[in-house]
Amino acid sequence: MGAIKAVGRVVLVLVVAAVAAAAGWFLFLEYPVNLTDLLGVVFALGVAAAGLRVGANLAGSLFPDYNVAEVAVEGPITRDGGGSAVPPSSGGSGADDIVDQIERADADRNTEALLVKLNTPGGAVVPSQDIRLAAERFDGPTVAYTTDTCASGGYLIAAGCDELWAREGSIVGSVGVVGSRVNVADLADRLGVSYEQFTAGQFKDAGSPLKEVEEEEREYLQSLVDDYYDQFVGEVVEGRALEEETVRDTEARVYLGSEAADRGLVDELGTREEVEATVSERIGADPVIKEFEPQRGLADRFRTGARRVAYAFGAGLAGTLTGDGRFRFE
Repeated sequence: MGAIKAVGRVVLVLVVAAVAAAAGWFLFLEYPVNLTDLLGVVFALGVAAAGLRVGANLAGSLFPDYNVAEVAVEGPITRDGGGSAVPPSSGGSGADDIVDQIERADADRNTEALLVKLNTPGGAVVPSQDIRLAAERFDGPTVAYTTDTCASGGYLIAAGCDELWAREGSIVGSVGVVGSRVNVADLADRLGVSYEQFTAGQFKDAGSPLKEVEEEEREYLQSLVDDYYDQFVGEVVEGRALEEETVRDTEARVYLGSEAADRGLVDELGTREEVEATVSERIGADPVIKEFEPQRGLADRFRTGARRVAYAFGAGLAGTLTGDGRFRFE
């Protein structure tokens, strides 16, 4: 089948290029209208080159050389890939973009399997759930694998895949939820800043940093975190076919890949090559992988690139200034 596709691609490109060259010759050489022969040759070559490009694109659509889609989830998971830091985009994963990539891969008739590359500490709850659901809906084998970190929301996404691979030194787990608030009430008092509330509903301003949290508010906010945690545990139990007690007993710890595998949090340990070998067994063919990326215009790509360069410069400068060498989970 692969040889037939390859021959079809070559034949289609040559046919389209030949037709374009013939059309260019006819239009600019056979019947030149106030054009010199030299310009005619230039135009003819230009049309032939354009035809070659069109033919190559058409051949790529009709006779694709890939059968596996790969989607990457890297960095903190948010709705749009931004965050609260400045600049707003620091290389995080935008859930909407990733869901779109998975859906495009699913709609692509040439894609027989999906690889989900995970290197993320987690992130926002609902965006992580959206990616998990998209992976779960994919019509075909789905294999997740992690390089460095698959924690929290990243592990939730893995629960939507058929299996999860990791390296022995990968960080895996953190099945838990964190909610936090900054309390600057004492600082506001020292600065002479007072807080007055105008709300409708007892808990409308629960968690405001400008006032001390009351016990009822603390219980209310903790109940939200507990509900999210119950959802998380339930989704992991269902997706990973684990016992609920096993998941809760982790107490949101992270584990190295080897221990995560012993606890059933990971299916297999192995390299990228071994992951691809598994995919080959799943689809009954050698995997040819295409990385699906967000569909962005030129202006958006330029802005994103500029923000990432600025962030990288700032992060490098901060690392030079602090240089404490501590391990971090962010």
